[in-house]
Amino acid sequence: MTVIVRELRRGSQADAEGFARIRHLALPFMLYTPESIAYDVEHAHPDSHYQPLLAEEEGECIGTAQVGVIYDSPEPGQAYVNVYVHPKRTGRGAGALLVRAAEERLAALGATRLHAWVLDEPGNRAFAERHGYRASRSAHFLRLDLANGTLPPLQSPPPGVELRTAADFADDPRPLFRLDAETLLDEPSDVDREFTDYDAWLTETWRNPLFSAELTSVAVVDGHPAAFSAARTDAGTRYGTVMTGTARAFRGRGLAKLAKNDSLHRARAAGFTEAFTGNDSGNGPMLAINKWFGYEICATEVKYVRELG
Repeated sequence: MTVIVRELRRGSQADAEGFARIRHLALPFMLYTPESIAYDVEHAHPDSHYQPLLAEEEGECIGTAQVGVIYDSPEPGQAYVNVYVHPKRTGRGAGALLVRAAEERLAALGATRLHAWVLDEPGNRAFAERHGYRASRSAHFLRLDLANGTLPPLQSPPPGVELRTAADFADDPRPLFRLDAETLLDEPSDVDREFTDYDAWLTETWRNPLFSAELTSVAVVDGHPAAFSAARTDAGTRYGTVMTGTARAFRGRGLAKLAKNDSLHRARAAGFTEAFTGNDSGNGPMLAINKWFGYEICATEVKYVRELG
């Protein structure tokens, strides 16, 4: 049987469903829906040159690749290719074909360094190394049983602090953009990124179909957002926090923990049964906070990097 690689077609419900299905099977601890896949393709920033790829065998989608340029990095030439194949369809050459197609596309766009996340399993790591990628940092996926686990009790905000949701900022989300942009600068990463484009943030974050303004909790001090825990949900019972952080001027007061606890309680009350998050493996303080909430590591991924040219 022949495996082919092609671009995901805009407006194709079947392609979006196939992509989301493969990602759910390969990465059950990340949130994807056909709607979010289609939205990302339709609303990608032009400078990202984002183009998902599908590997097909006899008309069946068996592999996927996210391919694009990290356009919001101050260092030019940064790009990414994240390949995941149906766990029961490995060994057919789909992964190698996806990598080759992605690399050719990114090289033509002037990319000089490619970043790829790989699940920390011997076969996956060997695959990356065979294709010229070298291991860099690692990160953990964490899971919390919201239905049966025990959350820390809700805490009353200290004097001068108020807990709100992102929905309270619907008329003007710009203060949350500024908070997100500041906390991103301290996110552990081997690629510097900067949020400077408010309109792009509105499109990629605020209006993303996975984003839940109602479950995103914000700690406000004297009228100013000081800390937050940004939430996403799928179309079912899974909830995830994709960023939790505090503005530098307000750190050391437990505000991020306060916001995340509030968000988790809101999620459980809304009927969500599983909570997911992720942490850089070197981010000891955040890992300790998530352990306090009851999260457990459910998988680990490793960043691999390849220099082109």
